[in-house]
Amino acid sequence: MKNELHQRELLSTQLEIQQATMQQIGRELHDNIGQKLTLVSLYVQQMLYENKVPEAVERIDQVSQIINQSLQDLRSLSKTLTDDNISQKEIVTLIQEEVDNTNSLKKCYVSFEHNFDQLDLGFMHKNLLLRITQEFIQNSIKHSNCKNIFISLNTSEHTLWELKIRDDGAGFDTANTKSNGIGLTNMKNRAKIIGADFNLESEENIGTQVNITLKKQS
Repeated sequence: MKNELHQRELLSTQLEIQQATMQQIGRELHDNIGQKLTLVSLYVQQMLYENKVPEAVERIDQVSQIINQSLQDLRSLSKTLTDDNISQKEIVTLIQEEVDNTNSLKKCYVSFEHNFDQLDLGFMHKNLLLRITQEFIQNSIKHSNCKNIFISLNTSEHTLWELKIRDDGAGFDTANTKSNGIGLTNMKNRAKIIGADFNLESEENIGTQVNITLKKQS
């Protein structure tokens, strides 16, 4: 029991260090590189306004588009790293955004259902639920050749929350240790950090399902 508690505390500390590092990188991207790219964009726009040679105008316009797209990508990355998005939004909103982004790729169809609109969760729980969902979706798309992914997040009298994610893909033999790759290990470790129960079921040619439950303390 003491060893399990120590491992959980160690994983929690590692996550906190990782989070602080990502936040620092995110701020640096926004405050330093982002400002420089903005300045370059203004210079290019001025060149575009002043230059009257058609060939040069076309080239400058292309450069301007690349810079503006880079700025957009940088701002999105900075926002993700600083985790403001996670802190400010409900968990159902965060998961729904991930579902919508995945569905826009049209590689498989993801559905999401829940029995609540708001749930009082701190950053740690929201971050873990979102990362586990992302990990499962990415693994399913990469390896299972699934057509559908089904996600549910519910609360009950005895559980603070229960996350179920299932795909209808190729599945795998859970007894084969080679099947337990880094994605599965990441999900297990994240659940362990907050003391949630983790259960995996998979059957070849049927699909894979994970159930992660955090029970209410009695």
